[in-house]
Amino acid sequence: MQRLKKVTSAVIAAVCSSLSAGVIAEDTTEFELRGYVGGEARYYAEHSHDPMQSDSQYSITAEPEFYWQWPDGNNSLTFKPYVRIDSQDSERTHVDIREAVWLHVERDWEMRMGISKVFWGVTETVHLVDIINQTDTVEAFDGEEKLGQPMVQLTFLKDWGTLDAFILPGFRERTFPGKEGRLRGAYIIDTDNALFESSDKTGHIDFALNWRNTYDDLDISLNWFNGTSREPTIIPQTDAQGLLTGKLTPFYPQINQFGAVAQYIYLDWIWKLEAINRSGDLIDNYNAMVGGFEYTFVGVFGSYTDLGIVAEYGWDERGTDATTPTQNDMSLAARIVLNDISSTEILAGWTQDLDFSDSRSLFIEASTRVGDSTKITLDMWLFNSEDPTDVGYTFTNEDFVQLAVEWYY
Repeated sequence: MQRLKKVTSAVIAAVCSSLSAGVIAEDTTEFELRGYVGGEARYYAEHSHDPMQSDSQYSITAEPEFYWQWPDGNNSLTFKPYVRIDSQDSERTHVDIREAVWLHVERDWEMRMGISKVFWGVTETVHLVDIINQTDTVEAFDGEEKLGQPMVQLTFLKDWGTLDAFILPGFRERTFPGKEGRLRGAYIIDTDNALFESSDKTGHIDFALNWRNTYDDLDISLNWFNGTSREPTIIPQTDAQGLLTGKLTPFYPQINQFGAVAQYIYLDWIWKLEAINRSGDLIDNYNAMVGGFEYTFVGVFGSYTDLGIVAEYGWDERGTDATTPTQNDMSLAARIVLNDISSTEILAGWTQDLDFSDSRSLFIEASTRVGDSTKITLDMWLFNSEDPTDVGYTFTNEDFVQLAVEWYY
């Protein structure tokens, strides 16, 4: 952690140095302040087996965004901190810098330097190729939220496509719920004693490339990553007698990953595919993919409402030995967009594990706006798994409903 702080400080110092050397020489800048503050309440339908865990938890969040653009139009600076204070889980109470990045733009190239977020992928249920930023599990157990990543990103805009080259000087460890937190499973993950294959630990420098282009209605990208895996291997801790201690240790191996993403749009159809090959000295060499489609019925029953049907299949070559729950899973969902003044949307779906017949999950995600600046979001997740060897068994007794209110400015 100390090493990461030093690396992050060095990156920010480099940004400031670059700005003072050129950009700040401009007389005036355009400044914008935006962001949100919010509150969240979560209720669990079943009691946990651990008396330290509660059936309810509450939290407040804030994510301001400060944006400066210089009159030359070629330079900007974005600073986006994030904070959550949770009533129950001390690990969920945390502060992060989502972005602190300087952007310089030229005719056919761009450079970003600092802390930023990059997203790769197109599918709904799982983001296989998305590997630049670390998952912020205490924010969202489904992998949708990410931590800020120190980086230098060069983007080349050419006739043959767009090429992004990344230098990633510093690794972020994955966040996990603490002993009082829910959605953590039966054992506590000891994040204070994480193990690394690299002797540089969190100071290891990673590298990545991503090429993307559009051919009529087809979007395609190819990417490569080399460095510390964002997905840790979880190792049971034992004492001197070889007995389990009730804690798990995350281990971060070095990996090499090749990925491909494709999205094809035809009339009301969107076809999507993500695929990876991942290898390393201390992990199995394996392939994985997720793909499917989304079809939208526009203006159903003569109304302004659109109904989208989403179907995806996830496969992992490791089968039931996979460390993710989407090793052989089929998902089906409906997306309802009312197209009203409140921007009301509902996504409801179901995922069935084809290896473990009794393993499935149901979810509902709904959101609407109240007035010009308030957003209300309702999430509900229901889990079922009877086999302890199933990764999804972790979420047994963790059915929950969550209500969040956010005020934007």
